[in-house]
Amino acid sequence: MLREELLIHCSAQETRVALMVNGVLEDLHIERRAQRGLVGNVYKGKVARVLPGMQSAFVDIGLERTAFLHIHDIFTARQDDGSYKPIEYILHEGDAIMVQVSKDPIGTKGARLTTTISLAGHKLVYLPKEPHIGVSQRIEDEAERDRLKALITSVKPASEKGGYIVRTCAEGATESDFTADMKYLSLLWAQIESRSKTLAAPALLYQDLYLEERALRDMVNESTERVLIDAWDENIESLHDFAMAFVPAAQDKLFKYTGDIPLFEQYGIDAEIEQALARRVDLKSGGYLVFDQNEAMCTIDVNTGGFVGKRDFGDTVFKTNLEAARTIARQLRLRNLGGIIIIDFIDMDKDSHRAAVLAELQKAVQSDRVHTTISNFTELGLVEMTRKRTRDSLSHILCEPCPLCGGRGEIKTARTVCYEILRELLREWRQYPEAREFCINASQNVIDLFLEDEAQALDLTQEFIQCPIILEVENCYGPEQYDITFQ
Repeated sequence: MLREELLIHCSAQETRVALMVNGVLEDLHIERRAQRGLVGNVYKGKVARVLPGMQSAFVDIGLERTAFLHIHDIFTARQDDGSYKPIEYILHEGDAIMVQVSKDPIGTKGARLTTTISLAGHKLVYLPKEPHIGVSQRIEDEAERDRLKALITSVKPASEKGGYIVRTCAEGATESDFTADMKYLSLLWAQIESRSKTLAAPALLYQDLYLEERALRDMVNESTERVLIDAWDENIESLHDFAMAFVPAAQDKLFKYTGDIPLFEQYGIDAEIEQALARRVDLKSGGYLVFDQNEAMCTIDVNTGGFVGKRDFGDTVFKTNLEAARTIARQLRLRNLGGIIIIDFIDMDKDSHRAAVLAELQKAVQSDRVHTTISNFTELGLVEMTRKRTRDSLSHILCEPCPLCGGRGEIKTARTVCYEILRELLREWRQYPEAREFCINASQNVIDLFLEDEAQALDLTQEFIQCPIILEVENCYGPEQYDITFQ
């Protein structure tokens, strides 16, 4: 039986939410006030540019970078035969358009937009522009799916032109649950429409809830035993009010954390965050995983490490891969890695072993709230998968590229920098042959190498250009930084 605890830590700067399942961290969310995500926000945007060749448009919604809208994300572009009208027939430069952010800006890419507005309540998601009635795929019981669909159809007002999607947490919901949600969502949509008519583009029409409120709305369910909140009294009171209005089932589960040790430290979450930022993750068996993330994709390498097993090597590999599959699914959630993901499991000879590892990975990602697709093993023994990318990864939120290596993950050796300096010095000498003296400013390691192992190379260069070369240490310089000046 699942025992869930929701841990919420709020400060003036950020909110952190951790989901514990049977005492193990299974999900992690961090939202900083200064870097708050945009997914779910509704804007009145202004079309900045239409690109017929890409069947897309750039839309100004008031951010630093224009947002991106593709033809497939324009609701009115869909035709009865499944095709799409050309975007140049729908949008024109300067048009005002209501859009919702479906993906946060990531790296150099602007936000991704859609015109299919969806507003989430506790039990329902409201689609004001689309008359669709659906049920979350995570509700697998067909009888319950049919009951919920029939219930929502009967409760929906005849005058309502929009549609609804029944959320996973609505399993077992009653008519009164749906009626309360519909009333709230209808009022919210009316407010958005009113602001749209009065504000000039670009303008923010609706901002999604804060993380702590979304956590109560989306993550509290029947398996949740309690919600521990480490925050100021006013924050806790605000969450109680929110729960009373929108998530009554969570109201009796809210508890203030009163321990002397900070909540996330007490539960070992801080240590888990550090591990989720590491490139290497050790497995209990002695094997380990190596995560490499770049803008194009994420690669995960599985290694046996110190795990030698008790029987044959094939059994060792199989057990390591099984544990790796479970750990990978968990780390993807904690790190919030998205896009294309390539897993290089250790080679297995038996088809039954490969099938079992793939099945274990499929099972492990079932609890992931983010849509994930897994393909079969390729001819090279790789597993390709995709995980929907809607917000920045944990490392992008908490870290920045290393100023020393520029995000490469490695720096040039002092010897490499020495040779670069000597080549640059010769270029400077040829350009300014009248120079009487050159001075090299570099880090301590580079200067030390010039005084020791590369002293002969420096002397030969000095004889060739027939100018003295002065060495000066700059303690504030990084390993690859240097300057060459002359008189």
